[in-house]
Amino acid sequence: MKYRAILIHGYAGVPKDAWRPWLRDELEKRGFLASLPSMPHPNHPKEKEWVKKIKKEVKHPDENTFLVGHSLGCIAILRYLESLGTNEKISGAVFVAGFSDDLNIPVLSPFFETPIKWEAIKTHCKRFTAIYSDNDQWVPMRHAEIFKEKLNAEIILRKGMKHFSTDDEVEESLKLPSALTAILNMAKVA
Repeated sequence: MKYRAILIHGYAGVPKDAWRPWLRDELEKRGFLASLPSMPHPNHPKEKEWVKKIKKEVKHPDENTFLVGHSLGCIAILRYLESLGTNEKISGAVFVAGFSDDLNIPVLSPFFETPIKWEAIKTHCKRFTAIYSDNDQWVPMRHAEIFKEKLNAEIILRKGMKHFSTDDEVEESLKLPSALTAILNMAKVA
């Protein structure tokens, strides 16, 4: 069976923004089945709708499945992993500008009404990489330490990438080789 990668955009995002199309294409060149689903109501996201959409996209979680999230897509992936059954697992997850609280953005607060079940998440996925920028205007660097502590995530720090979005006007935001490398490294040990 082929490896699968599902790339989840963030709040107010669209699937084909920034580095996601590039990453999908690079993964497909290497034999992955890669998809860029459009998350429901991106400007007014609801946790249950986003988790349901990820479930629909993944269908059957297995050792050939990788998830990549950007910003709010990261917490959606964490909530999805919490929802999996006892023997359901994926191979790995890559978080780009991930965070663990609502960042004082009211529309995101409902995603954080219940504590994150870090231990449950680790039973459904063993390999995590979290990528951050040193000048992200939305996600403080403290989240890198949280993801490292709670998930034993490999942390990658990129300089000057802001929030890894096209509207940040960072030329490099159209590619994210560190995300590609993270998935390929995870696949080698899957």
